[in-house]
Amino acid sequence: MPLIEIKTLIKADIQTCFDVARNIDFHTKSLEHSNEKAIAGKTSGLIELDEWVTWEAKHFGFTQQLTSKITEFDSPSYFVDEMVSGAFKAFKHEHIFQSKDGRTLMIDKFNFQSPFGILGKLANVLFLVRYMTNLLTTRNTFLKEKAEELSDIQ
Repeated sequence: MPLIEIKTLIKADIQTCFDVARNIDFHTKSLEHSNEKAIAGKTSGLIELDEWVTWEAKHFGFTQQLTSKITEFDSPSYFVDEMVSGAFKAFKHEHIFQSKDGRTLMIDKFNFQSPFGILGKLANVLFLVRYMTNLLTTRNTFLKEKAEELSDIQ
């Protein structure tokens, strides 16, 4: 099961970063290039423990749907979303937040399992790990900008 880990240092307080990361509207804007939108469940605002969202997006030329649920939640330091249904065989996305000298270190740990056995493992090596890393990095760059903008206002 591949693990992607991304660390992002943000010039904002931990609560702002935590809330920006679980904001459905910011998530949608961060991935506009894939036409990602929330179509069922929690479709706007801040997602909470035991809530779920179904996303629709275009990846690899195909429109896909993926439903994830918040399975762990400890504000403002940690939450987890896990796939309920979608293109992966499984995934678990941990969102970790640590205060560091007036800033926040946001850590994403994305564990996923591809379907299709050996073909899925080959896809991981050839392109899927790189694709998912780029997708998460794009999202985190956007979230960093939004958190820092909001922090300047307060």
